[in-house]
Parts: sequence; structure tokens; C-alpha cells
Amino acid sequence: MSHANIGTEVPAGKNPPAAKLTLLTLTAMVVGSMVGAGVFSLPRRFAQETGVAGALIAWTVAGVGMLMLAFVFQTLAVRRPDLDAGVYAYAKAGFGEYLGFFSAFGYWASACVGNVTYWVLIMSTIGAVVPALGDGDTALAIALSSAGLWGFFLLVRRGVKEAAAINRIVTVGKLVPIVVFVVLALFFFEPSVFADNFGGADYAGSLFDQVRGTMLATVFVFLGVEGASVYSRHAQRREDVGRATVLGFLSVFAIFASVTIVSYGIMPMGEIAELRQPSMAGVLEAAVGTWGQVFVSVGLIVSVLGAYLAWTLMAAEVLFVAAGDKDMPRFLGRANSEDVPVPALLMTTALSQVVLVVTAFSDDAFNFALDLTSALSLIPFLLAAAFAVKIALRPGAEKTAGRSTRRELVIAVIATLYTAFLLYAAGLKFVLVSFILYAPATLLFVKARREQGRRPFSPAEGLICAVSVAGAVLGIIALVLGWIEL
Repeated sequence: MSHANIGTEVPAGKNPPAAKLTLLTLTAMVVGSMVGAGVFSLPRRFAQETGVAGALIAWTVAGVGMLMLAFVFQTLAVRRPDLDAGVYAYAKAGFGEYLGFFSAFGYWASACVGNVTYWVLIMSTIGAVVPALGDGDTALAIALSSAGLWGFFLLVRRGVKEAAAINRIVTVGKLVPIVVFVVLALFFFEPSVFADNFGGADYAGSLFDQVRGTMLATVFVFLGVEGASVYSRHAQRREDVGRATVLGFLSVFAIFASVTIVSYGIMPMGEIAELRQPSMAGVLEAAVGTWGQVFVSVGLIVSVLGAYLAWTLMAAEVLFVAAGDKDMPRFLGRANSEDVPVPALLMTTALSQVVLVVTAFSDDAFNFALDLTSALSLIPFLLAAAFAVKIALRPGAEKTAGRSTRRELVIAVIATLYTAFLLYAAGLKFVLVSFILYAPATLLFVKARREQGRRPFSPAEGLICAVSVAGAVLGIIALVLGWIEL
């Protein structure tokens, strides 16, 4: 999962001079923004759902779909260079202010929930040594995670930013263990075990169900693919942005798919499915012994803590930029003397705290937070892809720069269909849980409208609000009656 950027720009007047970056540097930035903690959890997550055949199909579908989304964001950056306030700006331009607000809120909320997966994973990793931490969902684990959340809040509030040296350490911290894992797994690879895992286990269900069950995991690890286009103003050559997007994406895709597939040659998938997270550590331990688990665990903690700092800053930036565009209340657009948006940072930490407490009631805290992160990001992705279709069909009406091509239309349609399939794959549970978050957020939209002396909703927006509230009510009823479980 990416946390190096969220596709947002710094507000006007605060941009540093645009540095000119080479193709190699741009590609490295794309890779760094996409490789996060999610990759360390892939072996177990896939083994719980599918065997080798299903994994190969799932990665093919995800690879094509996410690459199309990457092309969509690249195209939108070129066709609508005036929209530089982040992913949600596309939803606002294409489908109105209320859906634009939902897109901004959903993107921010997915960032906050993503932060929770980091703390759960850290505590689960340490839990291998300190049993009282369990899988990151015990009372002690939640208390320590909460202390970490607010400790980082105080740190960031004082204006602490990631230095270049920290970024380099974090990048090495996450890439070296992954590469070493793949190389060692290939060395200890057992063809007979791989063959036994090919068709999937008895619990896996039909091949379609197996593939569908892995879709949200692939979304989670690919979050950040949308951020590549944000570097376009820094590029030495404009065409390098597209090349860096493709090169970076393919590099990350190869890493993610390799980690998943080689694991099937080390252990039976039923055993991988029972590993504690981070499951990559458990797989390497089975191959080389205890030092493999320690090696991956240390790399993960270094990676997660560094990436968490970046995510916290960028999640707050989403609210800050939206407030600057009058899509959020004015108070979220305030910054302190260190140029840190404290109210937005406080809201970010508070939502992460709420979700962290909710994970205590989940059967699988990590997978719940992972799936919810992915589900919340799908609405912004779907609206952006649909906006790209709209531009391709009616370029003149959308004030675009240059003419759209048939290729751009095909890419946008595929990206839209892929994102719609992901919503279906998420299932009713996560759609309803998402509504429970979305509906109360409308109060922020109403407050922003009142600050501007405008009526809260147009007739169409009132209808959308009614649907979201009905979804939230149904979600709460379903949770209380046990129709759906966390």
C-alpha cells in the first residue's frame, strides 16, 4: 500500500520551485509510493482465498485493471491540468460538488483506516515475541497502538517532516527484505508443494469465488498508483511521466506477484493461511529458520513507521486542500506557524483511533482494516474513471486540453468496469460499513455550504444524501442483528 503520496498538491502559493526529475528518479518515486506494508501480508491473504491458478488469474486481472487506472490518472493530468487538488477534484468536476465531497472524504477515510493496518501489523509482528499483543487486536495492543497514534500526532504537530535520509532508510528497509525473500524462496522452492497448491484447497470454493476473494487485497497493495501523475510538473520531459508510471507499476506488479506465487512452493496453502501476520515472515521462517522471520519483521517495522509518518501528513493534506477549495469547512484549512494543518491532523488521528477500537470487535483485525481501506478508496477511483469516460465522449463540453483518442476511451471504459467489479467483489458488508462512515460526514458538507451562504443541497444532491443515510441505517441494523459481521 502506498503512503508516499495521495495525489494531492500543496495549496497555491506554497509550492516549492519545481525540480526537474529524470525518468529513473520519477520511476523510483512511483515504486516508493506504492510499496508499503501490504506486500508483507500477501502470502496469508491469498492462501486464505485461492491456490496458484486463482492467484495467477487474480494478479492478471488486477494488473490490467490497475494499469488502466494508472493511465486514466495520467490522461486526466494532461487533459485537465487545471484540476490539481487531488483525485476528488475529478469527481467534483464530472459529477458535482456533493459527489466530489464524498470522493474527498472517502479518500481521506481510506488513508485513516490504512494507518490502522500499520499499527495492527506492527503489534502482530511484535506479538510473535510478546504473546500478550496477539494478532494486534488485544487490549494491550490497542492501548500501545493508540499511544503510537497520538505520539505521532504530537510529533507531526510540531512540524516534523520526513528528511531525505529517513526516506532512503525506509525505502531500503522495505525493498531489501522483499527481494531477499523472493530470492531465498526460489532457492528453497519445492515443485511438489507448488503442484499440490495449484488448484486450491477444499475450502477455496469455485475459481471465480477464489479470484473475487483476493480482489480487495490487490487494491490495497496497489493504492498509490494514482499518485504518479502528481509528479508531472517536476519531470524534465512530460512524456517521462507516462513512462515512469508504466515502469514503476510493472516493477511493483512483479514484486507483488512474485511474493505471492513463490510462497506456494514453500508450504501447503492451508498452513500459509494459518500464519500470523506478517505472513511473509512465517513463510521465510519455514524455509530458512528463525532468522528469516526476524529479518522480515525488522524490515517491516522500519518500513511501516517511516511510511506511517508520510501517510499521516498526506491524509491531513487531503482535508486541508479540500477546505482550501471550499469543499470542507473552513476550520480544516487552518495551519499553525510550522505550516502543519493541525485541525485536519487532529481529525485524521481521531478517525484512526475510532477504527482502531472497532478492530477489537473484528474476527480478523488486519483483514477487516485492509478490506475497509480498499472499499473506501473505490468510490473516488470509480468516479475518476467515469469522468475520464465522460471526457473521452464529450471532450468539448469538459474544457479539455487537446483531443481525446479512441485509445483513451477504451482505457477509461476498462478502468470503470474494473472498479465497478471491485465494488461487487467487496460485497455488501463493506459497502454498508462504508455508508456508515459516509453518511455522518455529510454534516461537514452542510457546514461548508452554510459558511458560503448557500442552501445545503440541490434536489439531486438531496436524493444522493437520502440514499447514503438509508445505506448507513441499513448497515447499523445489519450489524446489530448480526446479518453482517466485522
